[in-house]
Amino acid sequence: MPESIVQWAPWLAYPWVQRGASALVVVFLVLLVMRVVQNVVGRQIEDTTLRYRVRRMVSITGYVIAGLALVSMLSENIGRLTVVLGGVGAGVAFALQEVIVSVAGWVALSLGGLYRVGDRVQVGGTKGDVIAIGILRTTLVEVGQWVNGDLYSGRVVRVSNSFVFKEPVYNYSGDFPFLWDEMTVPVRFGSDRGLAAEIFHAALHEVVGDFTAGAKREWTAMSQNYAVEDATLDPMVTFGFDDNWMTYSLRYVVDYKRRRGVKHRLSEAILQRIEASEGRVQLASATFEVVGVPPVEVVSRPAG
Repeated sequence: MPESIVQWAPWLAYPWVQRGASALVVVFLVLLVMRVVQNVVGRQIEDTTLRYRVRRMVSITGYVIAGLALVSMLSENIGRLTVVLGGVGAGVAFALQEVIVSVAGWVALSLGGLYRVGDRVQVGGTKGDVIAIGILRTTLVEVGQWVNGDLYSGRVVRVSNSFVFKEPVYNYSGDFPFLWDEMTVPVRFGSDRGLAAEIFHAALHEVVGDFTAGAKREWTAMSQNYAVEDATLDPMVTFGFDDNWMTYSLRYVVDYKRRRGVKHRLSEAILQRIEASEGRVQLASATFEVVGVPPVEVVSRPAG
């Protein structure tokens, strides 16, 4: 190092200061290169999910290289710092235990495949689509809350990764990207039960029949990795009744992102067929009908 600089700042003559300054320069250069690569990748890759994953990989690689460079350049002083770092590390571990658990959660997410970017999950009491998985937090676009159905509420929620160890993680699109849904239809007594069943079966096959083949493939693939039973994936219609009306339950498999739209189409198909039945099948309701009033005879009697 030039003597003029040492005379101006005598502390620069210490070897550990020189090594520290060199380490900071190397770390700065590594991080600068990392940012440049991320910007180039962002312009070249159009797919949002792939761009995010590549940028995250570049970021992790850059931090690892910077850490290794820092350790290698300061390795001569590690022995002197062992005792100090031991005491400081214990205090930091206690103060930052939530952060440490969150980092451990990130490692579990990276290696365990609990969910990925693009999956729809419920974690930490929040349901939404995963748009980013950070070292400390997972970022979701919220689904539901004050919005009926599986629609976005517009809020972006950040959930601590530590929740993967504390609460169940529900993945709507992981190994089996389909859901079982159900719809109940009340039918009046006196309706043609056989025709009603035909109407419901026809509506189911028209609206959700295309999902069945895909669901069977996904279920077969999942059964290779998990001990799951041979579930019924074909649309089903079951029947029951009480003292009010007959109830038909329609059970079917649907893509997890299309549940509300499918229920709308299914309702339209059922109503069209019931209206075309010319009264042979009628929907029941809890409203009261006045079907007739018997004649009332008023007789006047003389007083006394």
